[in-house]
Amino acid sequence: MNVEELLDRLDELLDKAWSLPGNRCMVDAEKIRVLVDDIRLNMPQEIKQARGIVADRADIISTAKREADMITRQAEERARAMVANEEITRMAQQKAAEMVAQAQQKGREMRRASQEFVDDIMKRVDENLTVNLTEIRKTRASLKQVPGERRQGGGFTVEEE
Repeated sequence: MNVEELLDRLDELLDKAWSLPGNRCMVDAEKIRVLVDDIRLNMPQEIKQARGIVADRADIISTAKREADMITRQAEERARAMVANEEITRMAQQKAAEMVAQAQQKGREMRRASQEFVDDIMKRVDENLTVNLTEIRKTRASLKQVPGERRQGGGFTVEEE
C-alpha cells in the first residue's frame, strides 16, 4: 500500500470517529498507530523517488539550456541567411508588383472588351426588335383593311359575300 492510500484510510478513521464537544473526536488509537507505522515504512521509498525526481530535474534543466543555446545559434545563423536573402526578397516583391499591375491592366482591357461586346449584341437586338415591330404594325394595319369588313360603332361587322 502506498502513502496516499494509507493517508486515505487515516482520513476515513477520522471521519468515522465519535464527535465530542469542542471540535474534538474519539478514535481507536491502535488503528491510528498501525497506520502511522505503515506510513513510516512506506515513506523512505517515496522520499527516494522524490530525490530521483530532483536529480532528473537538474538533468532536464541542463539539457534544456544546451538545447536553448543550440536553438539560439541556429536562429542567429538563419537571421544572417535572411539578411543575405533580403536582395532576393526585394526583387521578388518588385516582380510581384509588376505582375499585379499587368493583371490589373489586363482586367481593365477585358472589362472594356466585354462592355463593347454586350453593347454590340444589344444594338443588334434593338435593330431586330425594331424590324419586328415594324412588321407587326404593317400586319395589324393590313388586317384592319381586309376586304369585306367594315367598321361600325366600336366593333367590326363582317359582310357575307
